[in-house]
Amino acid sequence: MRHVTRMSLTTSIGLMAIFAVDFVDMIFISMLGSDALAAAVGYAGTLLFFTNAINIGLSISAGALVARALGAGRPEQARHYASSVAVLGLTVGLVTSVLVLLNLSFLLSLLGAEGEVLRLATRYVSIILPTMCVMSIALVAMAVLRAYGDARRSMMATIYGGVVNAVLDPILIFAVGLGLDGAAIASVLARLCMLAAALWPALRMHRGFARPSLKQVALDLGPVRAIAVPAVLTNVATPIGNAIVVREIAEYGTDAVAGMAVIGRLLPVAFSVIFALSGAIGPIIGQNFGAERFDRVREAFLAGIKFTAIYVLGMAAILFLLRGSIADLFVAQGETRVLIYLFCGPLALAAFFNGVIFVSNASFNNLGHPVYSTWINWGRHTIGTWVFASVGSTLAGASGVLLGQAFGGIIFAAISWVLVARVVSRLERAQAIDPFAEQNRLQSLFGRRGW
Repeated sequence: MRHVTRMSLTTSIGLMAIFAVDFVDMIFISMLGSDALAAAVGYAGTLLFFTNAINIGLSISAGALVARALGAGRPEQARHYASSVAVLGLTVGLVTSVLVLLNLSFLLSLLGAEGEVLRLATRYVSIILPTMCVMSIALVAMAVLRAYGDARRSMMATIYGGVVNAVLDPILIFAVGLGLDGAAIASVLARLCMLAAALWPALRMHRGFARPSLKQVALDLGPVRAIAVPAVLTNVATPIGNAIVVREIAEYGTDAVAGMAVIGRLLPVAFSVIFALSGAIGPIIGQNFGAERFDRVREAFLAGIKFTAIYVLGMAAILFLLRGSIADLFVAQGETRVLIYLFCGPLALAAFFNGVIFVSNASFNNLGHPVYSTWINWGRHTIGTWVFASVGSTLAGASGVLLGQAFGGIIFAAISWVLVARVVSRLERAQAIDPFAEQNRLQSLFGRRGW
């Protein structure tokens, strides 16, 4: 529990820096006095979330493979895995950016953007999206740092990016007078800073990357693809679920979409620790899996669930007490204010079930069952979102959309918990009948020390 807490809190500090800057972005944009600007950021954020989900999926494969190789005492293989995923991330980032930019107006229109909001969202995305490959390599480098147990340097990379963004935002938005373009340019420069701050210590302190080689990438493609493809599909499901919700919310007007945009910025700030938990617990589970310590795999999973419950209860209480001040901060009126109050009430408690899904997916990815996390996430963000959000919309309008989405999360959190218990039990039974299990543990122990 102490290990899970330390890794989660250090990782979350860096994430909170980035999310807090996004939150401040929204405050600055609200100060410009236009609901269209806030709505444009909401639509653009949904599309950018989709592209970033691909990067996160690739970084998950890097973290899982590197941690497993280190746990099994194979540091050279760990370096090759890291380099192969970085090359694939660069390639996928370039191709995806081009494809999305060529169809940008069409994709934003599918989400419900139109008129002036569509024009603003298109311009905002056009500035940020070309740096997708930069963000991909930065996330892979941070995953490698966490796999080596270096959560502090991984955290500092995101903090440096957040500081750059926070300093440049008011300068570019107000002082230079660039408005929404200034917010986008600040985000681009922050991404470049994160890349430098993550890649340098991964190379210098841990020698975490081998020299890139197309031949080595081809050799590593099998194990990388086995985790990366399901992990990418798993993470892509989240923005698709968000797109379904935004589409449903759009029927209730610009102020409802603006409320969703505020919630989209407030949610990761309040629950960055839960987001960080999934990235922090993966290396712990991966190394113990590589060392065949399945008892500690189970302990780590349960510690993650307990940590989630404690944090969510505390944060939900804080949000409830501050709900009026938060709404006033954004000068929220009408439907925007109603949705913010809803989030700072029952929806905040529902974050526990999202945390259970995050911890379960990290477990699946590091225990050799990434397809399980794919099915869980797609089920949660398609059937578990569309069906219940539609019913909620019919019964309670815009608020019902968010309540229906939360109810679907409860169902799939329970399913994921049961599946993790089955996977770990199966591993423990296989070890119990393996006459060489103790020998394998000793080999792993000595291998990590180079003997």
